[in-house]
Amino acid sequence: MENYKTQLDELLELTIKEEASDLHLSFNHEPTLRMAGNLIPLVKNKKLSSEDLQGLAQALMQNDQYQRLLEEKEIDFSYNFKDKARFRINVFFQRGEISIALRFVPTKIKTIEELNLPPVLHEFAKATQGFVVIAGPSSQGKSTTLAALIDEINHTRTDHIVAIEDPIEYLFKNDKSIIDQREVYQDTLSFARALKSTFRQDPDVIMVGEMRDPETMSTTITAAETGHLVFATLHTNSASQTIHRIVDSFPSGQQDQVRAQLSGSLLGVVSQRLIPRLSGGLIPACEVMIATPAVANLIRENKIHELPLVIETSAERGMFSLNRALANLVKSREISLEAALSFSPSPAELKMLIR
Repeated sequence: MENYKTQLDELLELTIKEEASDLHLSFNHEPTLRMAGNLIPLVKNKKLSSEDLQGLAQALMQNDQYQRLLEEKEIDFSYNFKDKARFRINVFFQRGEISIALRFVPTKIKTIEELNLPPVLHEFAKATQGFVVIAGPSSQGKSTTLAALIDEINHTRTDHIVAIEDPIEYLFKNDKSIIDQREVYQDTLSFARALKSTFRQDPDVIMVGEMRDPETMSTTITAAETGHLVFATLHTNSASQTIHRIVDSFPSGQQDQVRAQLSGSLLGVVSQRLIPRLSGGLIPACEVMIATPAVANLIRENKIHELPLVIETSAERGMFSLNRALANLVKSREISLEAALSFSPSPAELKMLIR
């Protein structure tokens, strides 16, 4: 067992040193790092056996977590590594073998500027009530953006912030605010249950790590309506798709009411992608929709297909289409045209914007 702990520590040290975003441990493969979006196998290491993976998993987990893995066949948890970094970990079975995916979470929470995010995001951190959604596919930096917004509030306001996460990623240090971080399965049984409890915890700001089901979405929207500032993430590709996903997760008889609630409480949607940078590393490209009266009206009247046009023509209000963000990054020589085209929802339109 001690051998596996040493092997694990060496792999985690290397992940931190190389500033990799992820470490993958999989049967009959060398340990593999994800760097700037690409998978790099550590070819000097031997391929991992069944026994290796079982040993590495047990080196990472408490006994009760390992038992849960055996019963439920997958488990999410976080791992604090020598106070240098945290890792968000998913251990799962594939073809009867254990696989481990470790996401590197730096201890330092970066600011909106340090992350190269649009300055308009500061406005969301200044709000006192309403609903902000950070959207995007998996592994596109949603949790990091959320942490930047929460930490900005922490350093500028005397608020009570309740964060519900699965698992806890960034660890906040209380500054002007009090931040209570609750981990699903460890501190609460579910997102929905923890959210309902927040109403008795006197929060000013609520952070929901992920909206996974209609009950969580419904309680999140209600919290925003009842005087709280609520931040949440959703795995969607755009602002309009985010609205569709929220509304469509409810039975048809409730959808008009949900649209009305959203139109009244939504502050904005940020949908982001991490693009390989010419100088190395990744840089975000963001679509930003701000809930102006025109946007609220389109949501209420179920004209969600018109939202992209409003975003494209409302730059003076701080809105950005993803194509415009990509075009600006190409023009400023941050990313290549090829990378921009591969992430663009409409490559033909992107070419016109760059020209």
